[in-house]
Amino acid sequence: MNSNNVLQAGLFIVVLLAAAVPMSRYLNNVMDGSSRVVRFGGPIERLLYRIAGVDPSAEMGWKHYAIATIAFNALGTLFLYVLLRVQGWLPGNPQQFGPMTVDGAFNTAVSFVTNTNWQDYTPEQTVGYLAQMLGFTVQNFFSAATGIVVVIALIRGFARHTAQTIGNFWVDLTRVTLYVLLPMAAIIAAVLMSQGVIQNFKSYQDVPTLQTTTYAAPKLDAQGNPVKDAKGNPVTVDTPVKTQTIAMGPVASQEAIKMLGTNGGGFFNGNSAHPYENPTPFSNFLQIFSILIIPAALALVFGRMIMDRKQGVAVLAAMTIAFGVCVFGEISAEQTGNPALTALHVDQSANAMQSGGNAEGKETRFGIAQSGIFTVATTAASCGAVANTHDSLTPIGGLYPMLLMQLGEVIFGGVGSGMYGMLVFALLAVFVAGLMIGRTPEYVGKKIEAYEMKMVSIVVLLTPLLVLVGTSIAVLSDAGKAGIANPGAHGFSEILYAFSSAANNNGSAFAGLTVGTPFYNWLTAIAMWFGRFGTIVPVLAIAGSLAGKKRIGVTGGTLPTHGPLFVVLLLGTVLLVGALTYVPALALGPGVEHLMMMGAH
Repeated sequence: MNSNNVLQAGLFIVVLLAAAVPMSRYLNNVMDGSSRVVRFGGPIERLLYRIAGVDPSAEMGWKHYAIATIAFNALGTLFLYVLLRVQGWLPGNPQQFGPMTVDGAFNTAVSFVTNTNWQDYTPEQTVGYLAQMLGFTVQNFFSAATGIVVVIALIRGFARHTAQTIGNFWVDLTRVTLYVLLPMAAIIAAVLMSQGVIQNFKSYQDVPTLQTTTYAAPKLDAQGNPVKDAKGNPVTVDTPVKTQTIAMGPVASQEAIKMLGTNGGGFFNGNSAHPYENPTPFSNFLQIFSILIIPAALALVFGRMIMDRKQGVAVLAAMTIAFGVCVFGEISAEQTGNPALTALHVDQSANAMQSGGNAEGKETRFGIAQSGIFTVATTAASCGAVANTHDSLTPIGGLYPMLLMQLGEVIFGGVGSGMYGMLVFALLAVFVAGLMIGRTPEYVGKKIEAYEMKMVSIVVLLTPLLVLVGTSIAVLSDAGKAGIANPGAHGFSEILYAFSSAANNNGSAFAGLTVGTPFYNWLTAIAMWFGRFGTIVPVLAIAGSLAGKKRIGVTGGTLPTHGPLFVVLLLGTVLLVGALTYVPALALGPGVEHLMMMGAH
């Protein structure tokens, strides 16, 4: 970890925190309707309500809010599934791609609706422009908005007292999409285009290469079948290639919301390592910033809405500390590299080590530092976009992104989902503290009782259940093991990473595991759906319960939840509850891999 790495990481964190303050103010004003932007867009907003038959003045209880959330997203899943199945007959498909398979379309539809954007296909070879824009990009907006409105509803539960409602889902969704996500995505898309990210509707371009490449292609007969010699071996012919097909498309518009909404699904298979998605170091910095700005701001929105800004600062501090530690560890692990390979770079004259670290799988445009920050940001924030190959990380370097997902995606986390996940851990932290001193736990003026803790238990235990059961099924079944390309500890890590990513709605992968099969498509789709909505429902139940409670005053026995002690308690709770669940599995995967690497095996 040299001074350049420290400078890049430190600069990013400073810029992020500085921008989170005005962003939180804007978000708060939009959601309470006091922003000038909301007043300016009032006619459009009211028109949308009139068309949809929504009464914006009618608020919802938590059950009504939950039903609306699930119904809206279930309808989005159905629409996207149908779109992918019939895209071969639709316009906006210049390459004439056919329909996805039943299991592939279902997995992809669930993936984008749940804000996971898990992709087991090559987008530029599978999905046309209309499906990318009308399907994927639209769901990138709506899935992100869903996460934000759920955390806003939870915060209202803390802010209100003796109330029966937590807001109106349709109003919240409309305002987040119309006044936050759309304008910000438009600005980011314009900046990305200035950096070289493409935005067009051209057919793919065949361009001449600088040199001819010759490869051995199978010889075919008149019926198109491979020709074999007398011994049964395939006959090949040298085939020169003088052109290369360059994929085109409306990339910048999808790239902007992909990052801003912590969605992560790439327009190209290379994702943010592709030069058309992420061409420059500045675009790389902007994309990492876009991933984290709304999650960071939502921590401060929490403090603003409950009228105690110190509470929001405490949560943001906990997130930032954990993020900084992980960035330091990730870059250090990759900068150190593999000791067996480092030994090959010994300078005999000076008898000193000259190593550039683990450069495998990393873009030379970004280097180890920006790749490390991106890796931590995308897995800390439930985004899943990648600017380097996670499968090529060192064992410890791969442990950090895996662990960040397994902690529940609460270190900043996805838009909304990270904050409501962290607030659940805050409730658990005060409950544990209350047990220690024999006092009824309370948080920001609300008593935390049996009902809330039951809902907290569901949220905390559901995703580990999905991850560990899914991993177990995969390693015990022939269909699951068939996808492993790297037997041993790394193959187990690939499966564990895949289900950690799916159940926590991240979407990134180690990429060495073949998951484009019916077995993995159905199993990961189940993990994605219940990992998303199986936690949203109890979170909304907590919101409804808290909203109906009276606010209690601060006494001498009240645990302060805005100081350094609570920050440490909160981080400890996240680490102990989140991490200890996975220790045996992590020991079998990254732990064994690291020991093998150190032993030069």
